[in-house]
Amino acid sequence: MAWVLCRLLAGGIAVGLSVAVFLSPAVAVDQATQTEASKQQVEKLLGLWHQHYADAASLNERRSAFERLMEEAPGPSRVQIRHVDAGGVDAELIWPARLHHPIGRRALLYVHGGGFYSGSPDTHRALAGSLAKATSADVLLIDYRLAPEYPYPAQIDDTLTAYGWLLDSGYENDNIVIVGDSTGGNLAIEAVLRQMQLKGPLPAAVIAMSPITDLSATDKRTETNEVGDPVLGILALDAASKRYLKGLSPKDPRVSPYYADMAGFPPLLVQVGTADALGDNALHFADKARVAGVDVTTQVWPGMVHQWQLFPFWLDDARKSNQSAADYAMRHFADKPKQ
Repeated sequence: MAWVLCRLLAGGIAVGLSVAVFLSPAVAVDQATQTEASKQQVEKLLGLWHQHYADAASLNERRSAFERLMEEAPGPSRVQIRHVDAGGVDAELIWPARLHHPIGRRALLYVHGGGFYSGSPDTHRALAGSLAKATSADVLLIDYRLAPEYPYPAQIDDTLTAYGWLLDSGYENDNIVIVGDSTGGNLAIEAVLRQMQLKGPLPAAVIAMSPITDLSATDKRTETNEVGDPVLGILALDAASKRYLKGLSPKDPRVSPYYADMAGFPPLLVQVGTADALGDNALHFADKARVAGVDVTTQVWPGMVHQWQLFPFWLDDARKSNQSAADYAMRHFADKPKQ
């Protein structure tokens, strides 16, 4: 949901990163205190967002603003990239340049964020490339269909189709980890829930970065935006989800995993930032999944706004959190890479 950053910034509201931590009392912040350097990096990033989104009002303008911003980011290095047709889903297969193979043994299926209607391999290629190197694995970065042209369930269909392509291509399910950021985290979880209903082979683990788990945004902190998150608020989330839902209830467990039965779900990593207005939503979802018997790991990063992981080239904390996600994936591959 990258375009949402401009909703508050374009309105002229000053953004301060020295916000209090308003996560629920039961939630512990398990990372080091945010440094002054980190605060300055986030402030600079938000300034770039404002420059690109200040005049973006329509859906197409927001899509284009996201693409233009990410054009300023450095591309991936020391990786090889091959365009593939993943069962009818356009995708890029990315792997470390030091590895020479058409198909490897381990894979990440990456589902990009962007509010269900924006984002592409162009916006997420650098992050996908960094994960490929950090995990010594292939990354299948999919270009799934976008709303409003293609509302629910097109995005989940494409994710499952790409997962099936990996299986058909020779990757074992216990050597596949599905990763997604923001709405991509939602799609990653929902795709696995669908796979569970189909009684198909499940991935080794799921990594959800700043996931949107409740499209109804019923958490009170989301409504009031108490942490001062410039990335998104209740109105922005509502506007984005309506384009995707097309009349489906936002509390339907097929679109909001917060309301789903998570029993039997594979190991799950949930990353949130303390300055993310949806942080409590994601952590409450993680708590429900844990009660259902899921092996859940949560990581809370001080001062990080929604979807910060997308910017490892500008944020030190994004590099650190992405390495942590890579470490998690490697621990769950059946065939672990050599260190």
